[in-house]
Amino acid sequence: MPLVSMSEFLPQAKAGKYAIGQFNMNNLEFAQAITDAAIEENSPFIFGVSEGALKYMGMEYTVAIAKAAAEKSGLPIALHLDHGSNFDIAMKCIRAGFSSVMFDGSHHSFEDNIRLTKEVVKAAHAMGVSVEGELGTIGGVEDDLSVDEADAKLAKPEEAIRFYEETGVDCLAIAVGTAHGMYKGEVKIHFDIIKEVVAKIPVPVVLHGGSGVPDDMIREAIQSGAGKINVNTENQVACTAAIRDVLGKNDSVIDPRKYLTPARDAMKAVVREKIRLFGSSNKA
Repeated sequence: MPLVSMSEFLPQAKAGKYAIGQFNMNNLEFAQAITDAAIEENSPFIFGVSEGALKYMGMEYTVAIAKAAAEKSGLPIALHLDHGSNFDIAMKCIRAGFSSVMFDGSHHSFEDNIRLTKEVVKAAHAMGVSVEGELGTIGGVEDDLSVDEADAKLAKPEEAIRFYEETGVDCLAIAVGTAHGMYKGEVKIHFDIIKEVVAKIPVPVVLHGGSGVPDDMIREAIQSGAGKINVNTENQVACTAAIRDVLGKNDSVIDPRKYLTPARDAMKAVVREKIRLFGSSNKA
């Protein structure tokens, strides 16, 4: 099965009150773990790829791995640029075979964010590629992005609604209190913002910073209208912990397969748990 646009499954997720997971691909083992868990759960999913991961893996390898996963699994899989910083990188990804892109214009003024996102949407939709936009400022650290908690700004519902109406994005990430990375304090999600926005737009809201959020809050976010949830840090933590465990018990191990296999298994367990929590099992 070829890679698909997020529009192939996000509308169904919103209507059915479940969410599709975006799991970031950082290397082959991440891709294998995510795909194998999704095959067992018969779930659609999204490979998220940051600009930093693209630099690390290379565009050609990234697309080839994602296409291999789609062909092997037969599942609806989107290959999605995560936090694309400009028009050019979005177009490079689309030309290379990405089926979805995010343009993150949240660091621009509201009006400029609308204008720049519209440009990406126009070009991407002409090629059958879905687009995610972002409004508000999500705190925390992910890849090369770092936003201090003091600078994180919640999205305003009226602006989010206007943003969708003027850009026509396929899903909208809005700042509602979550943060990239693992949480150091209490998690506080503003479900009222999600509900108000989702009631007025036909596309789902995206919850960034899904790692470390308590299960009951994830469920409430989904019932409020979050149809796409991003997970990266929890897989990184599981991967690293498994590797440290192997090398900590036997520091003479030099074969990468000896520690990457348990790392892959640990990530697979995380992804399986998230797919079940999000309610997307047997939705492929």
